[in-house]
Amino acid sequence: MNRKVLIAGLAIILPLLGILFLNLGRDPRAIDSPLIGKPAPAFALPTTEGTAAISLDDMKGRVVVVNFWATWCVPCLQEHEVLLRGAREYSEQAHFVGVIYQDELPQVQRFVQRRGQAYPSLFDADGKMAIAYGVGGVPETYFISPNGIITDKYAGPLSHRELARLVDKASRWGS
Repeated sequence: MNRKVLIAGLAIILPLLGILFLNLGRDPRAIDSPLIGKPAPAFALPTTEGTAAISLDDMKGRVVVVNFWATWCVPCLQEHEVLLRGAREYSEQAHFVGVIYQDELPQVQRFVQRRGQAYPSLFDADGKMAIAYGVGGVPETYFISPNGIITDKYAGPLSHRELARLVDKASRWGS
């Protein structure tokens, strides 16, 4: 075998193996975001029921779980029960809020009637909140500490175990 080819091959393969090895324990759905550790972007959006707008300021003092979702999103359907259970279980510790992402209000209202709702869903009609949070797709969930700092971003459907871990982490942030 040609020595130069072997050296070139090793020069390519070894760094790739190093990157793979370093990332073995990482959850591929836990996505780094430039917003982590920074104040959460403010928002004030109407609910899907047409009631008064809900703002981030209304929820300060407790953890805020912001879940971007849509009715056409199959993984969102998978995590819906987890979020309903979590909203009930952590009602003393956290506010949960859903944000509708690129969907139609009548479809969202039908979905909520069929599958239930334990927390408000907000209608981001122009997508400005999704842009401010850097949403690339759904489902994506942001965890905000009681003092308004984003502690985590999670892409994909949450399990109850991950939800519990991230709510707990956000509640302890900065203490």
